[in-house]
Amino acid sequence: MKNLQKGDKKLLNAWAFYDWANSVYTLTIASAVFPIFYEALFSDRDHYIDVFGMHLKNSALISFITAFAFMVVSFISPLLSGIADYVGNKKSFMKFFCYLGALSCMGLYWFDLENIYVGLAFYFLGLLGYWGSLVFYNSYLPDIAFEDQQDRISAKGYSLGYIGSVILLIINLAMIMKPKIFGISGTDGEAAMKAMRYSFVMVGVWWILFSQYTYYYLPKGSKEIGQKLTKTVVFNGFKELKKVWDLLKENIPLKRYLGGFFVSSMAVQTVMLVATYFGAQEIQWESKEQSTIGLIICILIIQLVAVVGAVLTSRASAKFGNVPTLIGINAIWVVFCVIVYFIFLPMHFYVMATIAGFVMGGIQALSRSTYSKLLPETEDTASFFSFYDVAEKIGIVIGMCVYGIIDQITGSPRAAIVILGIFFVTAIFLLRRVHKKEAL
Repeated sequence: MKNLQKGDKKLLNAWAFYDWANSVYTLTIASAVFPIFYEALFSDRDHYIDVFGMHLKNSALISFITAFAFMVVSFISPLLSGIADYVGNKKSFMKFFCYLGALSCMGLYWFDLENIYVGLAFYFLGLLGYWGSLVFYNSYLPDIAFEDQQDRISAKGYSLGYIGSVILLIINLAMIMKPKIFGISGTDGEAAMKAMRYSFVMVGVWWILFSQYTYYYLPKGSKEIGQKLTKTVVFNGFKELKKVWDLLKENIPLKRYLGGFFVSSMAVQTVMLVATYFGAQEIQWESKEQSTIGLIICILIIQLVAVVGAVLTSRASAKFGNVPTLIGINAIWVVFCVIVYFIFLPMHFYVMATIAGFVMGGIQALSRSTYSKLLPETEDTASFFSFYDVAEKIGIVIGMCVYGIIDQITGSPRAAIVILGIFFVTAIFLLRRVHKKEAL
């Protein structure tokens, strides 16, 4: 079909709809069903397995695999960004990572401890596919939308992703709770595990199916005739990162803010990724069924409350300023970590999930917008945000490694939660160094 013009409503909606397609990965695979399924596999093995020549705790193992995946992503993102800027057919790159991630989600259907390496490979490739596709997806925004349209259509994408992922998670929850109604045979435990396996396949099918609408309208790339791929082009992304690093030496407020953001994000992202594993192991659920249902309900609570938290955070920043609000949110996170260390009962976990949703809903959006406001006068915002994204991913690598090492050594993730609390205290100290006149 003929390419739609930049700013065309149909083109903008098609771009935003990719969030509807891919957000089911983050909710079902990263946050809710897969962590519960993974934990259930170890119910008769005391949480440990011999793998890679080591005797590892299951939650430590998945933390290390996640950290390694994000380390790979943080390395290839600048490469992919450089390629995306110069190669005409970047839609093909986006499709490749999309299909890699979706098919890997389907592959999780065969995840079991007898073939643990194959299962971990599918988990790793799913994460790689999701984040790899986002590099190209995000790079389309300035190509398809004018500057005054970008905030609105980006927010629309987020909203579509939230709605779509919650819809599929509710369907998955119904399957897990009442598998017999969906024609899934076996004992209650066996049927529930089958339902979880089917949910992984549903994520992959959903992701591929709904992404077709996006691919139908998106242009091949920012340039219809791609330039020759050279060594200079491939490594251009790293050159842009170095340029930003050099500019930070001259922009002290931004440099100080990035330090606080890096430490804070390190802790926040780790909490988001390990919350379900923590709840499955450390909370005293009455039964496996209550654990499964309770943990998914907690994820849904976080999703719902996060919307309210984002609104309240926006209002607080308008009244008190961005940086003071971020300091306040980090202080709440410190208290959160202290309390979580002492909780054991499901009701306590529900309460803490609600609190996490409130502070989680606003801190990411506010952190990004604060960074945007502190940027110097430049037209090269893409390089600054590439630096921001890489810093965030490296933070995840460090946070997940710290969590996994402590979990492995102590046999419990509770001590790791204390360390995350220390990260938040450090973030408060670093953010306080941003002077009041620069606090926005």
